[in-house]
Amino acid sequence: MASARDIKRRIKSVKNTQQITKAMKMVSAAKLRKAQAAVTAVRPFMHKIDQMILQVGSAVSHPYLQEKAEVRHVCYVVIGSDRGLCGGFNGNLHRYLDHVLQEAAAAEDAPEFSLIVLGRRVREHCERRGYPIDDGYADIGDNPDFNQSRQLSKLLLAAFDEQKYDEIHLVYSEFKSALVQKPAIKRLLPILQPVAAEGEENRFATTEYIFEPDQQTVVSALLPQYIDIGVYSALQEAKASEHGARMTAMNSATDNATEMVNQLTLSLNRARQAAITTEISEIVGGAAALS
Repeated sequence: MASARDIKRRIKSVKNTQQITKAMKMVSAAKLRKAQAAVTAVRPFMHKIDQMILQVGSAVSHPYLQEKAEVRHVCYVVIGSDRGLCGGFNGNLHRYLDHVLQEAAAAEDAPEFSLIVLGRRVREHCERRGYPIDDGYADIGDNPDFNQSRQLSKLLLAAFDEQKYDEIHLVYSEFKSALVQKPAIKRLLPILQPVAAEGEENRFATTEYIFEPDQQTVVSALLPQYIDIGVYSALQEAKASEHGARMTAMNSATDNATEMVNQLTLSLNRARQAAITTEISEIVGGAAALS
């Protein structure tokens, strides 16, 4: 059994760690509220623009809407985390990415692929796996703004226009709640025709739009903005998922530290009782020897 001094030292260490995890939990909760508000704000816009493309996209000819006859090179934009201490967030995303790439490589006439990674952790994982990385970004911040996503979308649009990539996919964690984050993949380019939710088909069929100067011009101007908001939405979803996972992990760590302190306190009391019992036995034994 450890001595009382060692147990006291360990209790102090655990309490110091508990203060850190509790502070990190509070910070992550504040960041989560801000990120969750951004996700909640962008989702209705994405839903509305999906409705519009669902109705008018098939009547417009545009390179961003046309399927490639031959897909030779696919780019995966992976949005991860710069830091750890967020539970299974990074591990789940890395396993999902491995699964996606393995399935793509196993397909018949599989095209070449390369990655654009956002986040230090996911870059380290991809380098260990030996995946081809075309570009990488780190320190994107806890609350990325629209200008950051627009810069990235401009680079992706330029690469697609130059036919460097035939398809571009986003791989990120979709935010469900603070406890649930689900890795997901979404094709960014060419734009995948949205699917109407159940019960919405008839309502969309009766919606009429008036285009000025004409439908082709308006939709052609709208599609790059759709790409911008798609990248921004994925960034916000990923960041909200990271903050939720870190808050949950730090909450569990704080609870575990509390439980450990209670167990160590019990061990300390037992050690003290054993020491007292030993002293009493020595006193009684000494008194008996003298008599």
